[in-house]
Amino acid sequence: MLESANFYDTNVSFTNGASNKGYGEPVPKRVDHDERRRQIADALLRTAAARGLHATGMREVAAEAGVSLRLVQYYFGTKEQLLLAGMQHLAAQFGERAMTRIRRIKETGGQASPRDVIAAILAEALPADDERRTFAVLNAAYFALALTDSALAIAPLAKNTNAVIDVAAAQLRAAQAAGDTPAHLDPDAEALSLLAMSAGLANSVLAALSSAEQAQAVIDYHLNRLFPGSRPALRRAPVVVGLVRDLSAFLGAGGATSLTSAPS
Repeated sequence: MLESANFYDTNVSFTNGASNKGYGEPVPKRVDHDERRRQIADALLRTAAARGLHATGMREVAAEAGVSLRLVQYYFGTKEQLLLAGMQHLAAQFGERAMTRIRRIKETGGQASPRDVIAAILAEALPADDERRTFAVLNAAYFALALTDSALAIAPLAKNTNAVIDVAAAQLRAAQAAGDTPAHLDPDAEALSLLAMSAGLANSVLAALSSAEQAQAVIDYHLNRLFPGSRPALRRAPVVVGLVRDLSAFLGAGGATSLTSAPS
């Protein structure tokens, strides 16, 4: 029986224990590229939260993720591309946490109102615990870096913010239609004001200029102004579900840079 042969200077064995293993060596496990990108993006955010975004390089991210530097470069190419992917991953996490808050309201037997949706978004942006503090620190760091680093475009940040503003404005319009929000208010201007206020409050809490409780009281004050009739015994306007899903889908898919794009 022919046991081996030489093909183009390569020795090929026809036995090599294959008869004992049926079809030879086990096939390597298929790599989940999306999961690997998320793993690396998570490592970027953890490293940036500990060291600062400006001091976080691809080598540090690779060490935190437990992978090689070459693998990080394979998936993201440059540090700027990695930072942009991390920005979108941060936004996706924010959207997922806000949606979780909204789902909890539904799980308790109630129906989420427009006020509930806006309150959930504003609550997630408030650095009242470690997870939300990390988000606020990294979000501020990305904004500052994008202003000074021409390679890190600010456009994805603006798109993410605009998506949230659109959702808030849509919820205000729904509340106006149901009579829960004063008709004379401008939903677009109010939504923009809420998000600008939220960013300022987050920075104030981070700098210890105010407490999380004080910031939440300011948020409640403005929500009471926008929804003067939002009490449990009163009628609640229906949530604009489509736009809430749009927010989650947009932040999850990524604006300019997606974690799920195919590797080159």
